[in-house]
Amino acid sequence: MRALNRLPATAIKSLPLGKHCDGGGLWLNKRNEGSSWFFRYTIAGHRREMGLGSLQNVGLKQARDLAEKCRTRLGDGLDPIKQKDKQLREQSKLDTTLKTIALQAFESKKA
Repeated sequence: MRALNRLPATAIKSLPLGKHCDGGGLWLNKRNEGSSWFFRYTIAGHRREMGLGSLQNVGLKQARDLAEKCRTRLGDGLDPIKQKDKQLREQSKLDTTLKTIALQAFESKKA
């Protein structure tokens, strides 16, 4: 089994530019424009990378938790990127429905 939690929290800010592995597929990409977390995995022979958020918005602990959820999905045979896209589509449908209901309620009160 590969090592997990290789990056110490105190060293995150002092790391040089480049990609740094925390283990278990969690990576930190340090760039001049800003740093971001991503989860790298292989499914059906294809390597994929899923963004988890910027270092400014997502701390080390939260990034590790998100990576753990992705590993769990992979263990269940699911592609984390496809699951995230599916969740966003379902949320979009719900938002549209709520928007429609709110507009209808507004119009009925206006009359």
